Amino acid sequence: MMASAKMTSARMTSVSTPRGAAAVGLVILAVAVIAFPLLFSSPVVTNYAVYALIFVAVASAWNLFSGFSGYISLGQAVFFGSGAYAVGIAAKDWHITGTGVFALLPLAAAVGAVIAVPFGLVALRVRRHTFIVITIAVFFIFQLMAFNLNSFTGGTIGMSAPFLPWSPTTFNDRFYYITLACAVATVVIAVLTRRSRSGLQLRAIRDDEDRARGLGVRAMRVKLTAFVLSAAITGLVGGVWFLYLTQVLPQSGFDPLFDLSLVLMAFLGGLGTISGPVIGALIIEPGQLYLTIRYTNGYLSEILLGALFLLIVLFMPRGIVPTAGEWIRRLQSRGRPAVPAAAAPAQQASDAPAREARR
Repeated sequence: MMASAKMTSARMTSVSTPRGAAAVGLVILAVAVIAFPLLFSSPVVTNYAVYALIFVAVASAWNLFSGFSGYISLGQAVFFGSGAYAVGIAAKDWHITGTGVFALLPLAAAVGAVIAVPFGLVALRVRRHTFIVITIAVFFIFQLMAFNLNSFTGGTIGMSAPFLPWSPTTFNDRFYYITLACAVATVVIAVLTRRSRSGLQLRAIRDDEDRARGLGVRAMRVKLTAFVLSAAITGLVGGVWFLYLTQVLPQSGFDPLFDLSLVLMAFLGGLGTISGPVIGALIIEPGQLYLTIRYTNGYLSEILLGALFLLIVLFMPRGIVPTAGEWIRRLQSRGRPAVPAAAAPAQQASDAPAREARR
């Protein structure tokens, strides 16, 4: 009995220690991101941070559907650009100026969600490669509409955002905290979705959709719900991006490289994980901005993006987070089995109730 109590105490201590370290790490990270504009007051640095947080939000939103379900979408820019144009058109037609335009951000989310319903009902009836082709086709339809509906979208001239009466010295800082709130909220939604029943069903669809249907998963409903949620978040962030950039053009609002960047960020960090798209966005977006500003060749960043994607697929197909986790486990075990042979029967016995519950 005493030996069993000691083993239980040691096990609880080993579990509580990583949780305590994780809690301390989260507190330190929260303090660092909140104090970032105070420590780095340069507008150039805060501009990098704002764009990085925008892509943290949209990459996490993309991963919420595509990463969890396995349906790789290359049409996420449809919702991003539509959210930006929705804010611009509404502000123009309703004569909304100043900070009142931020009240239009829920409209941007609603527009993204409304577009996603018919889009999803059509595209989600097919799978894998056919789904990718349909998302690309829908993307180009929206881009052409933005170019040619001059009276509605402004055509090639685009649309300008209402003037915000903020001091130039604090303009970037204000948007930093706005985009930070968007990024944090999106990550929290992704965590809650992954832990929910819908998240489990999405991962079952990703692993084997036919088997998931056979087990009672309503695949179309689950996929469409995640698709609409992802689109709503992306539309809202598109509205924030429009107000920060102060202008939207068809080629920037509906940019095919936007979708490529999202896919690359998720694959680099770890597709289907929570932290993977965050890490990918924090690495790729600042690097892409630096290359665009540093070199006059406008295609250099695109060429490097393509080369980086090929390297990831070839040498790190699972992404940074899963690969790093596997390396850490190997270092901890140092070549020994993860569960010692003597403890294996006891471990199997303790896992038996969980297996029965799953059955």
